[in-house]
Amino acid sequence: MQTPNSNSSTLQDVSRRELRDLVRAQLQSLLEVGDLRGAKAILVPVQPVDIAEAIEGLPEAMHAIAFRLLSKDEAIEVYEYLDYGVQERLIEELRSQEVREIVEQMSPDDRAKLFDELPAKIVKRLLEQLSPAERESTAQLLGYEAGTAGRIMTPELISVKENFTAAETLERIRSLANASEMIYYLYVTDAARRLTGILSLRELVTAQPQQIIGEIMTRDVLSVHTDTDQEEVARLIQRYDFLAVPVVDREERLVGIVTVDDVIDILQEENTRDIYTVGGGVQSDGDSYFQANLLTVARKRVLWLFVLLITNTITGTIIKSQEDILAKVVVLAAFIPLLTGTGGNVGAQSSTVVIRGMHTEEIRALGGPLQVVVREGLAGALLGIMLGAIATIWAFFLQKNLPVAIAVGSSLVAISVLASVSGSALPFLFRLFRLDPALMSAPFITTAVDVLGVLIYFNLARMILNV
Repeated sequence: MQTPNSNSSTLQDVSRRELRDLVRAQLQSLLEVGDLRGAKAILVPVQPVDIAEAIEGLPEAMHAIAFRLLSKDEAIEVYEYLDYGVQERLIEELRSQEVREIVEQMSPDDRAKLFDELPAKIVKRLLEQLSPAERESTAQLLGYEAGTAGRIMTPELISVKENFTAAETLERIRSLANASEMIYYLYVTDAARRLTGILSLRELVTAQPQQIIGEIMTRDVLSVHTDTDQEEVARLIQRYDFLAVPVVDREERLVGIVTVDDVIDILQEENTRDIYTVGGGVQSDGDSYFQANLLTVARKRVLWLFVLLITNTITGTIIKSQEDILAKVVVLAAFIPLLTGTGGNVGAQSSTVVIRGMHTEEIRALGGPLQVVVREGLAGALLGIMLGAIATIWAFFLQKNLPVAIAVGSSLVAISVLASVSGSALPFLFRLFRLDPALMSAPFITTAVDVLGVLIYFNLARMILNV
């Protein structure tokens, strides 16, 4: 049952989606007839993120035209929300001065993300156009390894000293607010720029004007290092509900912060990648999969489809080797798809929950891989018993042959256990060998269930039917 709040949220989502579609449609219509003044007018009340989505929905030839309708400040904000492919096309189409102004005003972390996606020749040209200060901050971020806290952090923060008074600190915030990405947290450093404490804006504004920062700050600070994996940073912010987490170098000197908006992007990228890979080895470099070249899409899919093709060939060979029992009990062949299909689904469910548990660290609460595999094996047995009972009744109803029905039902129980165990164990095995569990599990689970499931089925049938 939906609550009033959930209904309101759903209506708001629909309303925003309809608004974006309406803005895009009207914008395209006005641009097609050359009414630039009207097109500019309809964008005035629209939020930057919605403008970005509207521009992305336009034909490529209209991207630069629509973008030029925006004021300088609005263009900079909208640009950061655009897909990397659209950003690259705009860089190629806009004048050099327009590009320089936009890239110069971007936050250093967003600029580094953009440069990661652009060809090296374009990046070199853009770096040369930046001011010395912006060039240095961008080069610093690009110097860290991809996928680490150093690469996604922003150096735009406000730091203070322990001997500052609350009044002095507030004045410092006023002077630096526009140059900082976040002012809700203030970071306290010593003379060597080492992080010694943290202070929230709430604590600052409620303090007495002459109170010393060292008296009201929190000295127990959670921080990450520049080489910390970005997924670990995301989990830390998610776990403690931070708005930002400080980043320090090997000497514990404060060099930047990772903000919650960057973490949301990271989680979305990781979830997108995992969903694609769990779905049969479909690798994606981001959320632009549907805009990728069809040849590239086919190339990314063909490897694992080829693995499954070989698997089906092996399964077919096994079935062919059982011609003697099939010749005597032809009806056994009719239930092969039911058994392998159910086993594949059970295995996929087990691998999915295990892979998710690896990312969220929920698995640690169970004690370790062995406990997880045992638990999934028992779950598979329960599922197999329930499904096997139904399959036995259904097989008997269709064929009026009790031994065949029992063979089908008992095979389904065994295959469910096999699928659950393999589906939960293989991700741990692949992680042990430093392979991506999400990418590797699906094809291998299908292989194990198809090949071993067919063998189990025919051997149980031979025993039960005494063939």
